[in-house]
Amino acid sequence: MGRLEGKSVIITGAGSGIGRAASLMFSKEGARLIIVDRSEAVHETAAMVAKAGGAIEAVTADAGSEADVKAFVEKAVSAYGRLDAIWANAGVSGGLVPLGEQTVEQWQEVLRVNLIGPFLAVKYAMPLMVKQKSGAIVLTASVAGLKSGASGHPYAASKAGVISLVQTTAYSLSGTGVRINAVCPGLIETGMTKPIFDNARERGTDGKIGQLNPLKRAGQPHELAAMGLFLASDDASYVNGQAIPVDGGLTASMPYAGKPI
Repeated sequence: MGRLEGKSVIITGAGSGIGRAASLMFSKEGARLIIVDRSEAVHETAAMVAKAGGAIEAVTADAGSEADVKAFVEKAVSAYGRLDAIWANAGVSGGLVPLGEQTVEQWQEVLRVNLIGPFLAVKYAMPLMVKQKSGAIVLTASVAGLKSGASGHPYAASKAGVISLVQTTAYSLSGTGVRINAVCPGLIETGMTKPIFDNARERGTDGKIGQLNPLKRAGQPHELAAMGLFLASDDASYVNGQAIPVDGGLTASMPYAGKPI
C-alpha cells in the first residue's frame, strides 16, 4: 500500500518542475490525481502518469482565478467523491526588476498567482475537508519568504504571505482534523530557475551553483516532491502550521546577501 493509496489529490503547477515530479511521485504512492497548470504541458505530465498506470485527470486552468479554482476543486469531488489533499504549487517569479522601476501591475500579477492562488485553494478545499474531518493542505512558499536576498521584492513578499497564510490558517482550522503546511524550496532546478542554470553553464561556472549551502549543490524537483508527499500523507499527522525549508541547509545561516535590487 502506498502512503496516499486511494486518496484524492489536487496538484497545481503540474506542467513541469516540482509539480510534475510531485504528480509522478504521488501517483506511485497510490493517489488519484487532478493536476492543474495554465500550460498545455500539464497534459504531458498526465500522459506520463497514465502510462505508469496512475488515475489522473489534467485541467488547463489558472490557479490564480477564483472561477478556475472552484471548478477544479469541484472536478476532484466529481471524479473521486472527495478531496483528501491539495498542493497549491503554481507560481511565477516576477523577475529581478530594480525596486524603483517596479510597477503596481507587476506586483499585482505576482501576488495574484503566488498568494491569492494559495488562498483560493484553501478557501475551496477547506469546507470539504472540514466536513470530512480530515485533509492536508500543502502550499509552496520559498526561502525567499523567510529572509531577504533570495529573489526579487514582489516574489519574496508573496512567499512571506504564503507562510503567514499557513500559520494563520492552521489556527483557523483548530479542532477540525485538517492540517496545513508549506514547503520552502531553496535553489531548485526548474523552469523558473532555468535562466540561472543556463547562464552558469554558458559561462562555465555551473560548478558554483548551490555553493552557498552546506550540501554544495542545487536541489532537484523530486526532492521537493518528497517533502510534499510527506506533508500530504498521514505520516505527517502531527505536523501542522509549519514552513519547512528544503534548501540544502541554506537557511541554517542564510550566508548570501543579494545585490541591491
